[in-house]
Amino acid sequence: MTAASIAGSGAPPTGPLPGSRPAGSVEIIDLNGLRNIEFGDTEDELTRRGILRTDLDACGPVLAGLDTVSPVFVEDKLVLLWVADPMRTPEGITAGSPVDEVWSHYSSVTRLRAPQGTYRLDGLLARNGDRGYLFLHDGHTVRKTIAGYADWARRLFDEGAGPC
Repeated sequence: MTAASIAGSGAPPTGPLPGSRPAGSVEIIDLNGLRNIEFGDTEDELTRRGILRTDLDACGPVLAGLDTVSPVFVEDKLVLLWVADPMRTPEGITAGSPVDEVWSHYSSVTRLRAPQGTYRLDGLLARNGDRGYLFLHDGHTVRKTIAGYADWARRLFDEGAGPC
C-alpha cells in the first residue's frame, strides 16, 4: 500500500536543462520544504492556496510554477519532494554535485545500497531529526534529490518506488 501511495503521487521533475535557466533562478529546498510549501501540508490546503494543481494531465498532482519539483503525498499529507536542478539544499547540493560534497556537508549520512541486478541508484540519507535528504547517486555524482520526512525517504528507497 505504501508503494502504491507513493507511486501515485506527483510527476517526475522535468524542468529546463541546466544551461537554459535564467541566472539567479536557483531555489532552495530545506528540511521544512520550500518557500511557501511545508512538509505535512495537506493536499486540500495546498489546492486551496493555488499551489497544488490536480487538473493537469500528469501522473499525479503538480505544484504550480515549480516544474522541477514533484510532491509525494501519503494519506493526504505532503511527506516528500523530489527536486531537480536548479533546486538545491542550503548547503548547495543539487543534481550534478560530487558525492564527496554530501559527506562533507552533513554530519549524519547513511549509505544505502541499491539491490544487485537492478537499475536503481545507490543512496545517501542525510538525516536531521525526523527530516532528511535522500541523495540518489551513481557512485560519483548526485543524480536525484528527495527531501522530507526521513522515514518516508528511507521507505521510498527500500521499496524502489518513484514519484509516478
